[in-house]
Amino acid sequence: MTYRECYETGRSILKVAGVSEADLDARLLLEYICGTDRNELLVHGERRVSEEQEYRYRDIIKKRAKRIPLQYLTGYQEFMGLDFLVNESVLIPRQDTEILVEEVLKNLRDGFSILDMCTGSGCILLSLLRYSNDCTGVGVDLSGEALEVAAQNAERLGIEAQWLNSDLFDQVCGSFEIIVSNPPYIRTDVIAGLEPEVRDHEPLSALDGASDGLSFYRRITADSTAYLKGGGMLFFEIGYDQAEAVRQLMERNGFLDVRVVKDYAGLDRVVFGTKP
Repeated sequence: MTYRECYETGRSILKVAGVSEADLDARLLLEYICGTDRNELLVHGERRVSEEQEYRYRDIIKKRAKRIPLQYLTGYQEFMGLDFLVNESVLIPRQDTEILVEEVLKNLRDGFSILDMCTGSGCILLSLLRYSNDCTGVGVDLSGEALEVAAQNAERLGIEAQWLNSDLFDQVCGSFEIIVSNPPYIRTDVIAGLEPEVRDHEPLSALDGASDGLSFYRRITADSTAYLKGGGMLFFEIGYDQAEAVRQLMERNGFLDVRVVKDYAGLDRVVFGTKP
């Protein structure tokens, strides 16, 4: 079978399975199996693939057709220009979350201490540490499996960070200039209607924000003031319809100059404010 025939076969299978980006995923998975890049299909599409590569490609396409996310099949996802290991113990890093990191970076100074609550793969904290100078960071998560992934990412990237297994602030000590969080914020009744890739494969504990999606915002906002230094800042990623509710939560807990930042699609994505 030629390289192009493999691609066409994979694309057809994924289209039938209802995968929204069947063309892209078929190509990316073929490149993953064959160790090629996007030019291969254009320039060398008629070259033959080995029997082993064809077998492995058919196998991984079958898994993707079962709506297992592409990133869990390849084992990594790019975020902020860095490659992060991912598996079903952690959420897949998304481009929208880069908005959160960019806003923190605008307010990050040399030597700051950062607390990343609900750290998951560690992509937020490790990106902040990579693109800053002499900052220190602690990543907190209730999932020990997620923290194992975060620690592996730190080792691969050569970035030093501390990882803490804790139910939010229960085991946290010390104070920080920055607290940042992308917490679970999807309403419980919405989860059943999510895409199968998210609903059936990403960790439920990292998605479910309880009945109104605001449970973790309430807890983190209320407790964060005890761990933020004066003038320290709290940053949240939010759902598109949660800006006003989270803004009010932060203002009721004494945060000043609370601001909302939109993502590239024009949707509310980040809320942040300053402790007096």
